[in-house]
Amino acid sequence: MNRKTLVLPAVVGLLAPVLAACGGSEGEGDAIVVGTTDQFSSSSEAPAPFDPAIGYEAGVWNVLRQTVQTLTHIPRGGGEPVPEAARSCAFTDTENESYRCTLRAGLTFADGTPVTPDDVKYSIQRVLDIEDEAGPVGLLANIDTMETKGEDQIVFHLKTPDATFPYKLATPAAGIVQKDKYPAKSPREGFEVDGSGPYTMKPEVKGDQVVKMVFTKNPKYKGDVKILNNKVELDLYPDAVAMGKALEDGEIDMMTRTMSPEQAQKMLQDPVEGIKLTEMPGLAISYMAFNTEDPAVKDKAVRQAMAQIIDRGAIASGVYGTTAEPLYSLIPSGITNHTNSFFNKYGEPDVDEAGKILERAGISTPVKFTLHYTTDHYGPATAAEYKALGKQLNDSKLFEVDVKGTPWAKYRAAQSNGDYAVYGMGWFPDFPDPDTYTAPFLDKNNFLNSPYESTLIQDTLIPESRRVADRSAAAETFSKIQDIVATDVPVLPVWQGKQYVASRDGLTGVEWAVTSSADLQLWELKNSTG
Repeated sequence: MNRKTLVLPAVVGLLAPVLAACGGSEGEGDAIVVGTTDQFSSSSEAPAPFDPAIGYEAGVWNVLRQTVQTLTHIPRGGGEPVPEAARSCAFTDTENESYRCTLRAGLTFADGTPVTPDDVKYSIQRVLDIEDEAGPVGLLANIDTMETKGEDQIVFHLKTPDATFPYKLATPAAGIVQKDKYPAKSPREGFEVDGSGPYTMKPEVKGDQVVKMVFTKNPKYKGDVKILNNKVELDLYPDAVAMGKALEDGEIDMMTRTMSPEQAQKMLQDPVEGIKLTEMPGLAISYMAFNTEDPAVKDKAVRQAMAQIIDRGAIASGVYGTTAEPLYSLIPSGITNHTNSFFNKYGEPDVDEAGKILERAGISTPVKFTLHYTTDHYGPATAAEYKALGKQLNDSKLFEVDVKGTPWAKYRAAQSNGDYAVYGMGWFPDFPDPDTYTAPFLDKNNFLNSPYESTLIQDTLIPESRRVADRSAAAETFSKIQDIVATDVPVLPVWQGKQYVASRDGLTGVEWAVTSSADLQLWELKNSTG
């Protein structure tokens, strides 16, 4: 899957204390200009990057959130989903198996075409029918049937109880699209996006690459959010250095996904006059994953020994500085039901204990394999991170590890095909709930295409966790899941990220424009000066 994965470019360029006069909105009318290092391209292998049935990366979802409306959304400041394209939504049974939504009156797409319950059903059904292996179909796979009633109601009947379903309807996977623009059984190719969301979007493309997107306020929008600007331009930069220079030169008003750790550290220590650094909670995680059928790591003792050796603190502080902290579970701190399951099981790094784990399992040492990472998806610091991880393993003398980087276009396909024994990945949550850190990795048809299976997790614990409307009441179930992961080690959590956004004085709403899940909400931005 072209999964909604973590992108954290870390580069050596620092923001210099240079400030241009007014900001990126000059010469652009009332446009606010935002910089990003996200990249969007189209190819024969991936011709439909912005189709909600296909796109499953954080950057893609941030485009769709501005343009394609969903029945529900996460409200400002977080919390449980509230109606968005709908005027009301609720479970109609005590088992959380039947969910009814009523659309807002007068709801239309941006071109004036009415939005009907049939459009909602069509949009979600095409995700299920296309069933793209790199797409978000797993989020909607629990839908059994959809029933439209009258002119404004749709009822979702689920295969099994799922208290997280309102969250899933808030994701772009459930975005409402037009039948005449999105084929029922195949993706919509190219970079055009049409919907009923807060903005319309016009892309500027060079070759097969987007270089700029202009989001213009949709005058026909009817929904829950208040749009505080008329136009936002999203400019794409190859790295954080170029984006930082654009902020210095007054070409952009805000730099978001993603500042480098060095940039954030520099601004924390030596603030730049006229530029504000905003620190926000972060729910992104980075982890190593395993092809558990590969001979090198098939025995879980090998994976356990790696968990016993790696020094997460050294990776977080040495490579990412203040922008990351050690992570000891798939569920990060800040999410309900987080436990430090890996620390509880393995404690501090201990090479001697790792040796005993391998010895008890009869594993000959050194264990040899290649540790893979992607060179161009998570930023330049990824190379430093995996070089450090490889060194920690090699220094133990228990492992003999080669470290190899591969461009994302080839990396993702090879990883999904099972070509890598051990590889690095990152993750932004689909929604702020522990389910989004467990089911996508551990359930059937998981997005890693991992051969690992735990029947207890898949058949009992995940369904059990979804029955509970009060998510904190599922603590025992999620604790069991996390403990199983720490024992079997199908994935190995490394660090949890923080978020920093740099913006010009006079730009308001920055603290609301990026959520803890890294969702971009451009409608919150407003230029008060310039």
